[in-house]
Amino acid sequence: QLQLVESGGGLVQAGDSLRLSCAASGRTFSSFAMAWFRQAPGKEREFVAGISWNGGNTYYAESVKGRFTISRDNAKNTVNLQMNSLKPEDTANYYCSADRYILGGRTGVATYTYWGQGTQVTVSS
Repeated sequence: QLQLVESGGGLVQAGDSLRLSCAASGRTFSSFAMAWFRQAPGKEREFVAGISWNGGNTYYAESVKGRFTISRDNAKNTVNLQMNSLKPEDTANYYCSADRYILGGRTGVATYTYWGQGTQVTVSS
């Protein structure tokens, strides 16, 4: 089992920045690619950003490219999502997830083995 706990969500205004963190425990963190997904009310969960096991490859949804940055620290068992220039449409519950496919970049929800409980991000206009 790999336990994932997100933090850092909150209420911000459009144009602000926010940094999400995900702390992992229980298994070898570097054995997994990691990703952030988000889900807005009434919508399906969608891929936001992903990173390979060693941080060498990163992947982004078109809607966040250039604004969000994913990073990981295998020594601290953490993965982060720096979100800049936030927009009201970024409002959602954000989830951290782990994939056994170590190269990362997969965007399907079903391919991810472990999930956190989510952290809410609300962006007001």
